[in-house]
Amino acid sequence: MTLMIFLYGMIIGSFLNVCIWRVPRGESIIFPPSHCPNCNTRLKLYDLVPVLSYISTGGKCRYCFNQISTQYPLVEVANGLLYLLIFHKYGFSIDSLIYCLLGSLLLVIGIVDYYSQIIPNEFIITGFGILLILNIKSYTTEPSLLLSGVVGLIIAGGFFLFIAIITAGGMGGGDIKLMAMLGLWLGWKLVLLVMLLSFVLGALGSLILISLKIKGRKDYIPFGPFIGIATLLTVLYGDDIINLYIDFALKGFLS
Repeated sequence: MTLMIFLYGMIIGSFLNVCIWRVPRGESIIFPPSHCPNCNTRLKLYDLVPVLSYISTGGKCRYCFNQISTQYPLVEVANGLLYLLIFHKYGFSIDSLIYCLLGSLLLVIGIVDYYSQIIPNEFIITGFGILLILNIKSYTTEPSLLLSGVVGLIIAGGFFLFIAIITAGGMGGGDIKLMAMLGLWLGWKLVLLVMLLSFVLGALGSLILISLKIKGRKDYIPFGPFIGIATLLTVLYGDDIINLYIDFALKGFLS
């Protein structure tokens, strides 16, 4: 069963690569069918097997021999591992389905934002749509769940909007909309942890990127990837992180 979940995650990861390539370019994710972006040759079924197709061709297009980015197999493997972690945490449940969809969406957003410095509205709209479709019954039977989400949307989206205003654009509009979506998705309690972790990870990640000279001190460093990682850590280990913080705070207070 573990292998099946991993394989399913990789198959979805292959579709995520299509979204990562096409959506920022304003292209349809459905038509035309999968093809080589260099020679435009339509790919056959055996060209679309996650990871194995990449390995079998030595990381090159089978038809024009153009080099294929390692991003493709890495995204497939990352999504497979992500699904494994989520199913290990939540088992076969609606929560697993919801968080797998959220995880895949955040993976796409993080990569697109890193390379393009944008978070397309299509991703945000998709996130809101998935949330409303899967949670519409819960919202009607548990009004407190909807209330928590609305409060989370206002807190997270409002705080990031405030930062954007006082820093004169230091926070992008895509980040604001992403945090608003996550606030509605996770509720106000969990989104507060996402906010805290995203800033901690953002600071550490920026230091690492600058130290490795991948980015310069004056370069723009996208915040979307850090929001995504913070969200996944919260979904998978949020309770453990909160309990660890409380224990640490209590020890510091009592000492």
